[in-house]
Amino acid sequence: MRVLVVEDDRRMAEVLHRGLSAEGFAVDIAYDGPNGLWHATEHPYDVVVLDIMLPGMHGYEVCRRLREREVSTPVLMLTAKDGEYDEAEGLDTGADDYLTKPFSYVVLVARLRALVRRGGTERGPVLRIDDLTLDPANGTCRRADTRISLTAKEQSVLEYLMRNAGKVVTKREIVDHVWDIARDVEHNLVEVYIANIRRKVDRPFGKNTITTVRGHGYLVVNDGR
Repeated sequence: MRVLVVEDDRRMAEVLHRGLSAEGFAVDIAYDGPNGLWHATEHPYDVVVLDIMLPGMHGYEVCRRLREREVSTPVLMLTAKDGEYDEAEGLDTGADDYLTKPFSYVVLVARLRALVRRGGTERGPVLRIDDLTLDPANGTCRRADTRISLTAKEQSVLEYLMRNAGKVVTKREIVDHVWDIARDVEHNLVEVYIANIRRKVDRPFGKNTITTVRGHGYLVVNDGR
């Protein structure tokens, strides 16, 4: 899942970056309102964490402009301001949730995952291909009744492939969705992750869920048939 954090406190932004990355999120950072608005408008995100007190343009205005431009990405307001009127204003401008600093990191992650699920309810919270299931909410992966252990990044790659089942996904698309914009990721790293995922979810079960379309990318199908 790709998340945009718009936060002018660089120390807080770095803490969020490290923590969310460890949870498997691809995290991009913007340090002011106009830059946050540009990122959220120009790049596809699964969720936006938006501070209210921002230089250049406050979070309320950023959220309002996003909704005016028909950007429907879920937005969680993260702020030091506390009070029912502040919360009401945030929700009225189009925010989907509101969390006050200081906050529980566990609660933040849970709320972000809940927002992503709501944003994609038409696909269902649990992804299924053949007897392979992946639950992004709690990070569990199974092949039939067998639990499969994936790293956070492996889960992110597999989730993106499963969400695009039946469609050829290029290495560039995987990099753009799973890794931070600021990171220079070589495409052969994608090959390494795909190989690791296949070794865990396909080979032990005699399956071929993830196929390579030479010269194009990867395709997830029902047992490779």
